[in-house]
Amino acid sequence: MLRFSHQRADIMKITLLVLGMFIAVTVPPLARGVSNASQESSDALHARPNLDNGADLFRSCAVCHGSSGGGTPDGQVPRIGGQHFSVLVKQIVDYRLDRRWDPRMEYMADKHLLKNAQDIADVAAYASEIEALPEAGVGVGSGEYLARGHEIYRKSCRSCHGKTGDGSEQGQIPRVAGQNYAYLVRQIHDGVEGRRPNFSASHIDLLKRMDYADIMGVADYLA
Repeated sequence: MLRFSHQRADIMKITLLVLGMFIAVTVPPLARGVSNASQESSDALHARPNLDNGADLFRSCAVCHGSSGGGTPDGQVPRIGGQHFSVLVKQIVDYRLDRRWDPRMEYMADKHLLKNAQDIADVAAYASEIEALPEAGVGVGSGEYLARGHEIYRKSCRSCHGKTGDGSEQGQIPRVAGQNYAYLVRQIHDGVEGRRPNFSASHIDLLKRMDYADIMGVADYLA
């Protein structure tokens, strides 16, 4: 009787092992990525940020984003100073888990620099408190489609990003007002052309309705 019980226990262990392997293989990688992203985002959002550590970590970020987090007017690097904490956390986690693509950011967001959720919270909190005010004439468009951009934004973007483009901390909606013009243009094109996997389908559909003048105008208006 005792031997039979041991045999049953061994069979159960093998069954559970096989079942675990089956689940690991059959659950799509994207689904696992979503689960991991949700957990890491939640951990970072609920951490108590250490701004001193955040300042130390931000030194690596400042190489590209600048000491004030202002980015570059050529569209290669976004303005992150003053961006919502929750938005910065989401973007870092998305880069870590292949839900947003850029070789530089994928490297910088990796665990060799940001070892855990606490580090993510620390650097995101530090960046969110930097006031990176745009300099006059830097990172804006020609003004040719400015009025059109204002109208497009009012009709299509304001309901989520807010009347003044300030987004939402609670909703993880980015602050887009004051962002560099060329960066905004590039992100719209990346979304439409499938290079921003963390854009929702509804967001992409909205962007696909915009023509050249709409895109240039909205980016200029926000910048």
